[in-house]
Amino acid sequence: MKKILITLNDLFNLPTAVIYNPDGYKPASSVSIDSRNIVEGSVFVAIKGDRFDGHDFVKEAVKKGAGCVIINEKNYSKFNNLSISIVTVSDTNIALGNLAKVWRSKLETKIIAITGSAGKTTTKEILSDLLSEKFTVNKTSLNNNNHIGVPLTILSTNNKHDVLVLELGTNHFGEIAYTSKITQPDYAVITNIGNSHLEFLKNKKGVYKEKIELFNVTAGRQGFLFINNDDELLAKSFNGYSKKNTFAFKHEADVKGNVLGYSDYGNPIIEIKYKNKNIKQVIPLYGEQSAKNFLTAVTIALKLGVNKISIESALNKIKAVDKRLNVREYKNFLLIDDTYNANPESMKSSFELLGKVNKFKRKIAVIGDMFELGGEAEKLHIGLAGSIKKNNINTVFTIGKMMKRLNNVLSSSKIETKHFTDREKLKKVLSNFDFSNSAVLVKGSRGMKMEEFVKVIEAEANE
Repeated sequence: MKKILITLNDLFNLPTAVIYNPDGYKPASSVSIDSRNIVEGSVFVAIKGDRFDGHDFVKEAVKKGAGCVIINEKNYSKFNNLSISIVTVSDTNIALGNLAKVWRSKLETKIIAITGSAGKTTTKEILSDLLSEKFTVNKTSLNNNNHIGVPLTILSTNNKHDVLVLELGTNHFGEIAYTSKITQPDYAVITNIGNSHLEFLKNKKGVYKEKIELFNVTAGRQGFLFINNDDELLAKSFNGYSKKNTFAFKHEADVKGNVLGYSDYGNPIIEIKYKNKNIKQVIPLYGEQSAKNFLTAVTIALKLGVNKISIESALNKIKAVDKRLNVREYKNFLLIDDTYNANPESMKSSFELLGKVNKFKRKIAVIGDMFELGGEAEKLHIGLAGSIKKNNINTVFTIGKMMKRLNNVLSSSKIETKHFTDREKLKKVLSNFDFSNSAVLVKGSRGMKMEEFVKVIEAEANE
């Protein structure tokens, strides 16, 4: 098994690089942007972020044994007395990406890249559990799916890993193209195209234009594509491309899913058919979106040779990702914590889950604004009303400027609804509310910090 090393030649080939003190450089097997994680002889890249500037930690990295530092060229005068190798570049963020590209070229590991408007992280986690039955797997940790997180995940992978499951995120045009070119995937999937990040991507066609870059890069290197035939925009993609498998619930596909029903708690009972295989299971996750994520992950796992017995065995490992449809039952009510983020599609999926919980009669939604929807924000918030009514939700508490618009629409219906402009007032109402015989959903965009309301409900339940 070949150990991956960053050589002096690799550093010379970094765009805009100038190297000082090259003679003492020894090939490095580790690259880090965190001075706390430096190992002897590693390369330290000084990244300037929103909260910290890595250049403030260069000397600490050197003390801990860094064999080389990569800095922005304008900072060279601060460090020209260092005796180790110094590489100056015009932008250390881009240099990190280029180092990851070099590392990727030396990896024997197969890379599966996942993007999409909803379900990326949960699909990544399910797929990693399925593949771990057969392979040594590395994966994106937490939500490190941007122009910094993707390179760092690649750099954390070595040739002991058979597979890397990599999540690619975006909220601006060009980000998927950038991380895809670094990643050079062997396999790629786009979970879906939805109304996400419209502030910058404008509309669903803009989302598609951004996300499809993953397929363009993967197909460009003759990689394998997994196409969601239930997504109208994706189903039309790459029709003439032979290295692909399709998956769907509603339409014809190579891998066909069918939701047979739901448990009293909203667990999907799913059947999957592929060639001569027939898998029928109750998924230990919740709601229709979880069924979609599971079908996506199984489609990829089957292609990579994971058998039916291994898929069934992996079900014992699968758990909900933190703040993503986390379902907890208390003495007399059910709490659904889906506070990690929100867009119109994921909000409606969560309402559908709430409607499918038969164990508890009352349905309560505590919901906050959905961000990054641009000029469509008001329309898309108001548009949630139909899903709330369809799923027989009895009580809706809203918070946020845009949710006020939804509240205005709902107030003319038979649904009990109350809008809050003050977070503390909402907390007070929740702390005194009788949730008996209820299923309670809490959801909103990350910036709304809806998890604070979950803590209030939990605190009262635990008293």
